[in-house]
Amino acid sequence: MKTKVLAALVATMAVGATCAFAANPFVDVPSDSWAYKSVVELADAGIIQGVDGSYFQGNRNITRYEAAEMVAKAMAHMDKASVEQRALINKLADEYADELNNLGVRVSALENRVGNVKLTGDARIRYIHQSEGDRVKDTTKQQVAKDTDVVNKATKNDDSWSYRVRVRANAQVNDRTKVTYGISSDNKTFSDNAQASDEKNDIYTDLANVDYNFGGNNWDLLVGRYEYDMGNGHGYGFLYGDTFDGAQLKYQNDKFAATAGYGKFKVSDLAGTADQDGVKTGYGELDGFFGGGRMAGSAVGVYYNDYTVSGGTQNAKPGAERLGDGFRFDDSWGAYASVNFGKWNALANYEKYNSSKDNDSNINGGNDPEVWVGRLTYGAANFATPKSWDAWVEYLNADNGFADADGNFIGSTYGWRADSLLNNVKSWGVGVDYTFAKNAQFQIMQSFATSAKDGDADPGEETRAQFVFVF
Repeated sequence: MKTKVLAALVATMAVGATCAFAANPFVDVPSDSWAYKSVVELADAGIIQGVDGSYFQGNRNITRYEAAEMVAKAMAHMDKASVEQRALINKLADEYADELNNLGVRVSALENRVGNVKLTGDARIRYIHQSEGDRVKDTTKQQVAKDTDVVNKATKNDDSWSYRVRVRANAQVNDRTKVTYGISSDNKTFSDNAQASDEKNDIYTDLANVDYNFGGNNWDLLVGRYEYDMGNGHGYGFLYGDTFDGAQLKYQNDKFAATAGYGKFKVSDLAGTADQDGVKTGYGELDGFFGGGRMAGSAVGVYYNDYTVSGGTQNAKPGAERLGDGFRFDDSWGAYASVNFGKWNALANYEKYNSSKDNDSNINGGNDPEVWVGRLTYGAANFATPKSWDAWVEYLNADNGFADADGNFIGSTYGWRADSLLNNVKSWGVGVDYTFAKNAQFQIMQSFATSAKDGDADPGEETRAQFVFVF
């Protein structure tokens, strides 16, 4: 790249930090040169030093590392830049991201540039098949609450195949504040795709929040619509709320995290109806990190949820008159341990749900169900690293009480099993994730040795395979 070309591009980066009477430090840049003013401003701002401090050498080709160094220095003036200048700096920083990384300016730091707006997303194509157990009829369509996955137990049509697309816009307002907005198509089967007239509410807002860091970045305040996650991303997430309108305050460092929040679930039966406001929860969580910190190491944690439902003629705990055949719990608590050793990770998770006092004994079993999950994983499939992979095996033991009177799972789950393999069931599972190209991954999951706990008929086995693409 010609130096004079880069100088023209970077000239705007001086962003008013220069003095009108700055002296020209380069003996080979005459005052009548077309680049004189830009060169002087860049030198005065410390963005360029020239060769031996005395020569600009405007006709010499420069290396990409020299260009990246100029961009890195320009980034130091981002707080004084206009919107147009920040856009130019961002464009150049993206162009020289690899060189900036090697110079010690990490891409993760670049993502926090003021004024940076980044679009991300993912697309997924999925196949699901569940063998027919005695509890599953040909005409039954069951819904996995997290993704609204429709699973047709008869495999004679396109309901076995589904797709989903999500797009996120992440705007870095300043060095402490980020705004995120996301939309999702939700999961649609290919057979439903032919019924265009019925697809009026496919696209919905699943993220819309402001995230503010303060207190030396140890404190974080999240307000708006976000993805609520029992276990703080470290646990299994058996039952949780997915899309969630609320507020959350978190304190965290490399050893410890404390989280508290309150809000309302916005998906599945937990969202309520036109006449019922649905389920709200206040929640708290404590997490401890060791062996590498909260990002890469092991973790243990406990969490608690207190559920309420409001609306109608009174405020009350969830009861039979409040949410039909749906949610029936007063509160719940859980604990997890996730331990890394070499390329292995072992996860154990326990959750206990306390049914509301007015729970009908014929709904959700009328008991206080528990769930145990154990999972062992080898390797790590990373979307950014082609040919990376992992393999896992897990065991799930869930009491009767996590389904409504129709057998549908009552909330949302990070687990991959469908309804009949989440309630009153013991089930093993195995899976493999393989990154076959950058940002493209194939995932396959299979249950086995599945049986009902309390004498119900065989729930069958489930197979899932999916392609996931991120951008």
